[in-house]
Amino acid sequence: MRNQGQILLGAAILIIGLVLLLGVWLEVDAGDLCWPTAFILAGLWLLLRPWMVPADTALEIRLFGPMRRQGPWQVAPLESWLLVGDVDLDFTEAEIPPGETPIHCLGFVGTTRVIVPEGVGLSVTSTAFLTDAKMMGQKRSSFFMPVNMTNDSYATAERKIRLDVTYFVADLKIKQG
Repeated sequence: MRNQGQILLGAAILIIGLVLLLGVWLEVDAGDLCWPTAFILAGLWLLLRPWMVPADTALEIRLFGPMRRQGPWQVAPLESWLLVGDVDLDFTEAEIPPGETPIHCLGFVGTTRVIVPEGVGLSVTSTAFLTDAKMMGQKRSSFFMPVNMTNDSYATAERKIRLDVTYFVADLKIKQG
């Protein structure tokens, strides 16, 4: 699903709103309900999410620290979970297969840096509470709205990368190189 991060963020906001509304109606302190509910939902998501990832997609989970791919490497579908950390993807020497390769990065706070070679299509979607994105001369900042950016060669490129970033606070730095 292309806008999966947007759907997850919308569902989380909806659940929080419903809990707060029920707290007002039932005259219950919603603060006492929010944290346990958040932990239960986060735990369920962490338990069930690995089974929702397509079979051909690599899953990498780290709490802290960077995730780096550079030099010669084989590009394949990837889902990366980082609580706090940076994602650095340098595709200049990578073997990129024909067609579209999805890469999904999820986390709380992080910077995603991408270097994509000429002739490779890149589509970036960021769903975050706060996004600051710089992509090949374009700069976009977003508060609570998704950011969608593509390079000029995406529509006609034989090799494409679709990067979906879902963070609470996201900083994107995309270069053509």
